[in-house]
Amino acid sequence: MPREPKLPFDPIERASELWTTHIGDPTSMRLATSIMRVQQLIIAELDAVLKPYGITFARYEVLALLSFSATGRLPLSKIGERLMVHPTSVTNAMDRLEAQGLVKRVADRTDRRRTLAELTAQGKDVLGQATEKIMGIDFAVKGLDAAEQDATYELLRSLRLSAGDFD
Repeated sequence: MPREPKLPFDPIERASELWTTHIGDPTSMRLATSIMRVQQLIIAELDAVLKPYGITFARYEVLALLSFSATGRLPLSKIGERLMVHPTSVTNAMDRLEAQGLVKRVADRTDRRRTLAELTAQGKDVLGQATEKIMGIDFAVKGLDAAEQDATYELLRSLRLSAGDFD
């Protein structure tokens, strides 16, 4: 359900007009600003849907990643690598998820220097319920049909590739 607009105009379009007047071509500024704003809107909606479960989208991603692992466990370093976040962010997420009983830390039996994260039964339950809710809002990208979502994904993937996000 669309929200009531907060402003009677598009602030990015207005910034574009001002940019043109004061600096020049606004094309890349307008796109970058729009991407950042859309990210804020999507995260806000996802976090709102996940709030009843006491998790944020960042923590949801940790739960989902653990559920995808073949063994049900992953080293904390692998979580950070796969989610492309700083180790401090992984530690923070793990602390909160562990305090909620959704994950637990376990020692790696093959390498005692390494700690693994494991999804608990309660974590699996919360993940299942949360996934239903996220799917119910189409991951907060409901303004685009499937073809537009695919096209947008490919455009953004090209930006990520050119930025060196992956090989």
